[in-house]
Amino acid sequence: MTEANLVVLSAGDAALALDTTGPELPRVLHWGVDPGLRAGDAAQVLDAMGRTSRHQAGSLMPSQGRGWGWFGRPALAGHRDGRVRPLRFELAEPVAVHARDGRGGTVHVRALDPGAGLALDTELQMTEQGVVRLRHTLTNTATDTYTLDVLACVLPVPAHAAQLLDFAGRWARERSPQRSPLRHGVWSRESRRGRTGFDAGLLLAGTEGFGFRHGEVWGVHPAWSGNHVQYAERLADGTTVLGAGELLDAGEIRLTEGESYRTPWVYFATSGTGLDGISRGFHEMLRARPQHPTSARPVTLNIWEAVYFDHDPERLRAFAQTAAAVGVERFVVDDGWFRHRRHDRAGLGDWYVDEKVWPDGLRPLADHVHGLGMQFGLWFEPEMVNPDSDLARAHPDWFLADPERLPFEQRSQHVLDVAHPDAYAYLLERISTLVGDLGIDYIKWDHNRDLADAVHAGRPGVHAQTTAVYRLLDELRGRHPGLEIESCSSGGARADLGILERTDRIWGSDNIDPIERQAIQRWTSLLLPYELIGSHVGSAPAHISHRDTALAFRCATALFGHAGIESDISGWPQEDLTALTAWVGAYKQLRPLLHGGDVVRTDHPDPAAWVHGVVSRDRTHAVFAYVQLDTSVAENGAPVRLQGLELATRYALRVRPELSSPEETWPAWARRTSPLTLTGRYLAQVGLAAPGLANRPGHALVIEAQAQSTAAQD
Repeated sequence: MTEANLVVLSAGDAALALDTTGPELPRVLHWGVDPGLRAGDAAQVLDAMGRTSRHQAGSLMPSQGRGWGWFGRPALAGHRDGRVRPLRFELAEPVAVHARDGRGGTVHVRALDPGAGLALDTELQMTEQGVVRLRHTLTNTATDTYTLDVLACVLPVPAHAAQLLDFAGRWARERSPQRSPLRHGVWSRESRRGRTGFDAGLLLAGTEGFGFRHGEVWGVHPAWSGNHVQYAERLADGTTVLGAGELLDAGEIRLTEGESYRTPWVYFATSGTGLDGISRGFHEMLRARPQHPTSARPVTLNIWEAVYFDHDPERLRAFAQTAAAVGVERFVVDDGWFRHRRHDRAGLGDWYVDEKVWPDGLRPLADHVHGLGMQFGLWFEPEMVNPDSDLARAHPDWFLADPERLPFEQRSQHVLDVAHPDAYAYLLERISTLVGDLGIDYIKWDHNRDLADAVHAGRPGVHAQTTAVYRLLDELRGRHPGLEIESCSSGGARADLGILERTDRIWGSDNIDPIERQAIQRWTSLLLPYELIGSHVGSAPAHISHRDTALAFRCATALFGHAGIESDISGWPQEDLTALTAWVGAYKQLRPLLHGGDVVRTDHPDPAAWVHGVVSRDRTHAVFAYVQLDTSVAENGAPVRLQGLELATRYALRVRPELSSPEETWPAWARRTSPLTLTGRYLAQVGLAAPGLANRPGHALVIEAQAQSTAAQD
């Protein structure tokens, strides 16, 4: 909707209102829950929000000279060989608006500052799901070089936002939530590792005590896989913003006359119904993309934890037969197939099949896997190189580093400079040739070390590396339509919407311990739907934590994701193989629901137990898991409330035994001979008796709900 100088974009439950009066850049009057603005409200809204104020709170490009008088963190900063001019951007043309009533729209702003020699193009889009994405393009219009230090995207949040939620993280423990008051000052989360990071995801602000199903929430996410920053800032006058962008190193972006720098897309989401509302917006937006995977997400077996570097053709042929027998649909050969790769200290970069291990090449195994009705996948780590490799010995100039001051080795690796034209051409030829020759359906694309002291052609190199990797992925997919790619980075250290523009899933974590994975998947799925998160059934004990857990619990955990297996099941007893086969069948039956429905997380009163599930968009089908993570203080668990269902509809409930704790722990309602049927209102407000798991962590009860009829309205 547009009227006079007020522009309103709305979709879902969200709205964004802009004052485009000019001559300055537009400012945001409101971003949050849709207040129901109507045609004819323009004058009143502009007056109510301070049309006559010189204080330009909410500007799309805040600066001190235009009323950024609280001296907040600048969204744009740079210099010309140390010389600066205060910024005075003004509209160069009327703001272009394409609004669709209730379905979002786009805004394009063209602004100039002739005195500073800069032009700024701002693109703002609200998707049909209510998610806003924003990016700027800065162009140098002067004859001398402009060095860009900062260019971020910001939106204001209301004064009643009171708390922040963001994430810590490390290898094998990605995205651990931490909550704090939203105080005055800056709270900044920065990644200088050259990749997204184990702690990256959303930075969220919310009203006091917001949870999964209640409270107002605002979130920001930069769609960028290199160095980045996310921040919240509250100033002395109470104005608060969320911002994000690429984190640039000194001298990394130098614009000559006519050159431009474009920020990555920065995504902003808001919800009036807690964190689940944030998830719903992102999940629906991602599912609406033309490149979003639409085929059923295949059950994937990866051989890494089964064999590590001990590759043997006959053993893997037999392994593939066992996998097919339990219902696996994709078989992935991990690290160890290429030359000199008998351990992780050599061979990386030598992307030729090791003739000593595979004297007939990989084609016989690939054909065998395809003959069993499964897809064939292969592991690569294209961005890294071992010093002990033919590639490093032949091309030491291909390292992403100062050749006279190499950074420390991490995992016996250095980083390959993908932006080096010859290195790029080598990787493209090797990977593309193998994909074509072997009929590879799927690549596990790994990235196992940080980019330390990254230098490209004598300048900071993370930006060039990130864009080159994006270009390489795009070109491979263009050459091989239908090729699917997983983003793995020491597990889940590169899980962002930039890499997911050109990949089909992320590996949630190297840690497959289901207790740990419950938390990792809960918080990773805040941004990403389950079909984009690889989640596998592992061994017992788990290879990283050494914790032993029941097979049913491992299966119940892996169900809520893009499910697979990461274990040498060829050595499993028949009883376990039978149970695994039943789980595969349950996943195949439930995956349309799991990968198309709304994620629901109940604010459960017992911190030792979680309740989560997925409800179909039409509210006729749901699956929930009651998960015991620790021993409970109370002897009897709190009632299990099943939320997100249609309140007036009756649902028949049944426990899925192949995914649940032993039957002796089930409550009485679960052992009925006929299904229990209750309304969605009862299930949400009162709930069901919990299973007897207070002293049995590492177990779950998985409940399926099917709509039966519409009950009379209260």
